[in-house]
Amino acid sequence: MSEDGSMQIREGATPIVHDGSNVGVLMVHGFTGSPVSIAPLAHHLAAAGYTVRAPRLPGHGTSHHDLNRTTWHDWYSEVATTYDELAERCDTVVACGTSMGGTLATLLVQRHPEIAGLALINPAFEMRSLKLRTASLLRRVVPSVRGIGTDIKKPGALEFAYDRVPLRALESQQQLSRQVTRDLPQITQPVLLMHSRIDHVVSPECSQLFLSRISSKDVTDVRLENSYHVATLDHDAPLVQQLVTDFVSRVGGQA
Repeated sequence: MSEDGSMQIREGATPIVHDGSNVGVLMVHGFTGSPVSIAPLAHHLAAAGYTVRAPRLPGHGTSHHDLNRTTWHDWYSEVATTYDELAERCDTVVACGTSMGGTLATLLVQRHPEIAGLALINPAFEMRSLKLRTASLLRRVVPSVRGIGTDIKKPGALEFAYDRVPLRALESQQQLSRQVTRDLPQITQPVLLMHSRIDHVVSPECSQLFLSRISSKDVTDVRLENSYHVATLDHDAPLVQQLVTDFVSRVGGQA
């Protein structure tokens, strides 16, 4: 959608849909991003034989102006609708998300305890940083600030996220994070958590907070040593792909 209101989806930002076995994987991208950021992981799982769905969240993959017209309820509604379709087709579903997509995947698992497992890459939970508090105040004055996308160590790798962060949408994202963080003890499913040692977008404290509050007994905690925030496109991408595929096979079944 252009600034005057007409939507145009960016190249590569369309949803990823692959039909495979009766084990499904629902994948959720991050704030200001699109399915581009998780495409290599999605295609790896599809090649392994799994059914894969990676929706494009409302307001994403077009313009940051669009994103400022949406809230976390819109984003979660797309995730929930995709889950319903996937659950109808598959016997077992595993949820996977990166950054805010990890927050949304966690909310989905909180509301659907039948989901077999939760895989997270640098998830975003409640952060009380001065930078975020300042952004919350700025939304009363300006609609957006400089973007946070493409935090990638690997030269030449691009996420194609928005170059601006819309502040009304960011405030809604923080509301989502607070709610999901509050209810983390509801998580009892097997968990795979992958978090980068150096992350310029999400504080490492988010992963520690997550681990300290969940009720899951089956937890695999992996620190990624050679990637920044968008690890799915970074040096550790092959490791992430193998870890997620092995996790889905273990908790959901082989394709």
